Order: sequence, then structure tokens, then C-alpha cells
Amino acid sequence: MKITLKRTPEQVELIKAMASRNRTVAYEAQVALAEFIGPVLAEVLNNAPTVSNLFQSLQFDADDNPSIPLDLYYNIADEDYVRVWSQSHAGGLPSNQVLPTASELKLATYTLDTAVDFDRRYAAKSRLDVVSKTFTRVAQEILLKQERTSATLLMTALANAETKSSTASGNKHVIAAEIDDQFLMADINNLFTLAKRINSSWIAGTPTTRTRGITDLICSPEITEKIRSMAYNPVNTNAALGQAAAATNSEGIAAPEALRDELWRNAGLNSFMGLNILEFNEMGVSQKFNTLFDNVANGVSFVSPNNSNTIAFTGSADQVVVGVDRTRDSLIRAVATDPDSSSELNLIADDQYSIRQNKIGYFGQIEEGRVVLDNRVLVGCVVGS
Repeated sequence: MKITLKRTPEQVELIKAMASRNRTVAYEAQVALAEFIGPVLAEVLNNAPTVSNLFQSLQFDADDNPSIPLDLYYNIADEDYVRVWSQSHAGGLPSNQVLPTASELKLATYTLDTAVDFDRRYAAKSRLDVVSKTFTRVAQEILLKQERTSATLLMTALANAETKSSTASGNKHVIAAEIDDQFLMADINNLFTLAKRINSSWIAGTPTTRTRGITDLICSPEITEKIRSMAYNPVNTNAALGQAAAATNSEGIAAPEALRDELWRNAGLNSFMGLNILEFNEMGVSQKFNTLFDNVANGVSFVSPNNSNTIAFTGSADQVVVGVDRTRDSLIRAVATDPDSSSELNLIADDQYSIRQNKIGYFGQIEEGRVVLDNRVLVGCVVGS
């Protein structure tokens, strides 16, 4: 992420005015820059390829009490009570609320803050690079807090999700990979089936809109590596007489030539089998998001669909791949908008600094609340070591 201010005569004059000895002129210039750059930063945050942007924005006026009528988000003949996951404050432990579908869900919001400053002499010398880096830091700090908050909610909702129609062990939404230390086409195929079973109609039958139930895969660079390796490694999970495929039995079957050629040429690999591949460094063995899942899974064992593999999840040795269905309105982010600029990020010139301190500062805040209305949009596959 990089914020850049173009060196135009207007912007140079505005930056220089921020260093004026006339406090009124300096403060007005600081406010003008905040009003200009605040909506830009909000747009950058909303378009960053991050876990937090898996959530659909639901804007509301500042100082309002946002709520969601659950009956509009669930089937009219759905079960009487549903489970809703939410957080009461940033970084807090997500809680599970059991609510009737006819109720009004009040969203608990919290504030994400950031504060930065730089030396006044940089403004006097029209150092637009320093000012740009300052606002880049504003966006980075807000984005970091959004990432941790979103990942905590997603992993908690996935690890505790249970649906009666699920084909996974214990009615869970998470299965184990067919073969240890591998993520193959069979595992993606199993996730498709699991998602379809979970997303049955209200009478446990076929829904009127038949979708795969997964649009995106959230995974680590190592999982992406395993997908790329299908170009030159066997992809089958069953060999002769039904035994598991392995290098020792020489029964490996390669993927079709067209698929192998596509994997070989598509080094970036942003999609596979119709799924968007969202690759995050925080996913993977001993990484942040993986550790969050380990903490909430609490040593639960996950079983592959054919009972050939069982994994007692350990964050230091195993990793989870998350499937998300973004076609449904379930992952909601309620965010307050500034009444003056209609921006989600409220950026304000900091007036705590006096002339003697030779500082120019800004502080920003976003008031938001995140909720998972229906955890059937989440499925997972655990890959063991």
C-alpha cells in the first residue's frame, strides 16, 4: 500500500501553508488536507486485497444505533433460532448469540484509532514524500487492526460452525485433507460437496438456486505451491485396488494435459477450478491466522470424507484452508460515515501541538462492527504435516 501526493502547484502551496507561523492559516491548511485525503484513504482501505474486505459494507450515520432485521436475511420458513457471531470490541473474543429469526439484531460497534505526526520543517520545505508516507502509515495502522479483528471473527465462526446436514464428522464445517501434507483436486471437490450439503433448503432438500457454495479460497503460500505442483505431481488419491496413492506404489495419475499446462503457465495463480485464490502470509503453519484457528478449535480432530485420514489440529504442524461463499449476505461490516464528508474514515487535524513543539499531527478513526449472520458460508479443510 502506497499513498502518493502529486507535486502540483496547488498541493505544494497547501503543504507549505501547513507550516505557516500564523496558526489560523496553518490549521485551516491542515483541515483542508484532512478533508481531501480522508475519503481517499477510506477508498484505499476498502479496495485492499485483505481478509477484512471479505465483509460487505453496511453504512450508517454516525451516532446512530445500527441494527439488522434477521427475518430479511433468512428464509421465510427457516428454523426459529439462528446463531450469529459478533464482537463487542476490537480484538475481543467473538461471541455466539442465539436469536429468533424474527428479532432485530443490534450491532455492537467499536472504534479503530490511529495517530501520526511529522516535523513542521518537512511541510515548510514542501516535502510531499514525507507527508505521503505519513498518510500511508495511517492506512496501514487501520488496516492492521481490521485484519486481526476480521480474522478472529472468521476463524472462530468456522471452528465452531455446526450444521445438521453437514457431511463432516460431528456436523462440523471443516474436513481433513485426503492425504497428509497434500492439498489436491480431491480436497477442493470435497469442499464443493460439503458446501452443497450444508446449504440445503429449509426442508433439507435442493435449494431453488443451485450454487457451488464456495467462491474464494483463503490459503497460505504453501497451499498455493501445492496447487501449482499438480502440474508435475500425481493428483489422484486412490491407486490400484483402492489403496492410497503414493510414490512407492507407482500408481500416480497425472492431471489432464490442459490443466497441467494452465498451472505451469499461470505462475501467479489467482484462480483455480473457478475459485478465487486469496493467498495470505498470515495463513500457514505457526502463522497468525492459523494460530487463531488453533486456539478456537481447541484440539478438535477433523476427519476426511472417506474416513481415510484423521487430523487432531495443531497450529505448529498443521494448517487450515478456508472456503468462503461471497454470493450470500452473511459477512457484514457495519461502518459509520462522517456527516460532513460521507467518508468512512474520519480524519482530523490534531490541535494538541503548539508552535514550540514544531509538529504537525493527524488522528483518524473508523467506527465499525462486524458480524457473521450465517456461518454456512464458511467451510474449511485441514492439511496435516
